[in-house]
Amino acid sequence: MPLRPGKLPPDLLREIISSLPQPDPRVRLGPGVGRDAAVIELADRCLVVKTDPVTFATDEIGWYAVHINANDVACMGAQPLYFMLTIMLPVGCDESLPRTIVAQVLEACTGLGVAFLGGHTEMTTGIDRPLLTGVMIGEVACEALTRPEWARAGDAILLTKGIPIEGTTLIAREKASELAARGLDPALAARAAGLLRDPGISVVREARIAASAGATILHDPTEGGLATAIWEMCESSGLGAAIQRECIPIVPDGRTLCEAYGLDPLGVIASGALLIGIATESA
Repeated sequence: MPLRPGKLPPDLLREIISSLPQPDPRVRLGPGVGRDAAVIELADRCLVVKTDPVTFATDEIGWYAVHINANDVACMGAQPLYFMLTIMLPVGCDESLPRTIVAQVLEACTGLGVAFLGGHTEMTTGIDRPLLTGVMIGEVACEALTRPEWARAGDAILLTKGIPIEGTTLIAREKASELAARGLDPALAARAAGLLRDPGISVVREARIAASAGATILHDPTEGGLATAIWEMCESSGLGAAIQRECIPIVPDGRTLCEAYGLDPLGVIASGALLIGIATESA
């Protein structure tokens, strides 16, 4: 069956994961549906390791690469510390492009207190835009780890900021000429583009706060949007979820752009919001 863009179908992903060998006993958390990072136990500390690509965004792609990887490390209760990056560039691109990407990476790393350790850069045939793959490493005391399967029956599910912040800013930045041709308000497009940094696609700060408050599960809605992220939480924990759709905060400009493109805001890529599972008395 031909595969569509986006994540693998869950059944195919399960089949592939089930065929993998058992990891080293120090691996506390290996691959699984709904798991976005790996955890390795080293004495009383745990390393959290994450890798994720940026394949659609072109504008501020280095900023995206740092933050989307840092988000998933933070969702394990860890502090992001070290970042490496593979940069694949189309043949014939201007030499200013790698300089710009690295400058964006350094700015994002500095803002998070993350050390950039380099990586690999190459000119790659067969692509028409830059493609980036990042690796973020963080650290957490093992007893402070949060894991997706630790959600408990009766916990409250909270959502920060609103959705779909990332999808809204991606449309505004990647489809600017199209939006103008559709007659959308230039002020709306400018506001939507600004969501990349304000309120921003990072959830590191709120993840650290929620973890310190006793959250049992933290999840960053990315590809597939909020609906897929909630499903992944349920899949990991073996629980269902009751969601009050009318209480879901949808960014007004995001709603407008989703309507213009016939998209459901609940299914649009949504980094910048954080799903938190926590005891109702702590909510």
